[in-house]
Amino acid sequence: MTDQASPPRITLGGPAPDFEQNSTHGPIKLSSYTSKGKWVILFSHPADFTPVCTTEFVGFAKLVPEFERRGVQLIGLSIDSVFSHIAWVRNIEETFKVSVPFPVLADLDQKVAQLYGMVHQPMNATMTVRCVFVIDPKQNVRAMIYYPMQAGRNMDEILRLIDALQTVDANACATPANWRKGDEVIVPPPATCDAARQREKDPSVKMTQWYLSTKKV
Repeated sequence: MTDQASPPRITLGGPAPDFEQNSTHGPIKLSSYTSKGKWVILFSHPADFTPVCTTEFVGFAKLVPEFERRGVQLIGLSIDSVFSHIAWVRNIEETFKVSVPFPVLADLDQKVAQLYGMVHQPMNATMTVRCVFVIDPKQNVRAMIYYPMQAGRNMDEILRLIDALQTVDANACATPANWRKGDEVIVPPPATCDAARQREKDPSVKMTQWYLSTKKV
C-alpha cells in the first residue's frame, strides 16, 4: 500500500493551492477570483450554529462593503454540510438583520481544510481552528493568522492588514506598528554609507535615524 501524499506546506509568499469545492453559492474555485485580479480572504470557523462563530460572521458581514471597495473576496469554510451552512446563514440574517453575501465552503471531506492545514488535532480532529489566509491576485499567500476556538477574531485588524499589504505593494515601502491607512509609511533603509548620507538631505522623508525614515504616500 502506498502512502497518501502529504498536502503542500503553506508558506508566506508561497503559492496558495487552488481548490474547487461546493459552497452556499454552488461550486467555487479559488483561481476564478484571483484570475480576475481579486484578493481573497479564506477563513475557517469551527462549526455552524456556535456562538463565537456567529459573532464573527456578523462582524465580517457588516464589513463586506469595505472589503469589496478594496477588491477583496471573502470565503468562509467549516467541516459542515451545505444545508447546515444555508440554515445558519439564513438564521444569522433573520436574527441580526445583516446580509451574508459571501460563499461558505461545505468542506465535509476536509479537502480544503487539510490542504491549508486548518485542522489542528491537539485542539480537535473534526473541526477547523480559526484560520485566516490572505491571498493576493497572483495567488500567493501574503498573511496567515491562527486563533484558538475560544477567541474570536478582530475584523478591523484583518481589514487593516489588507490596507497595509495593498499600500506596500503600490509604494514599495513597509508599514510601522499600529499603522492605519493614511499614516506615514517606512522608506526602505539605505544600503550604502553614501546613500545614508544622501538620505539626510532628502526633504521628502522624515528621518528619525538613517535606518528609520518615513514619508506620506
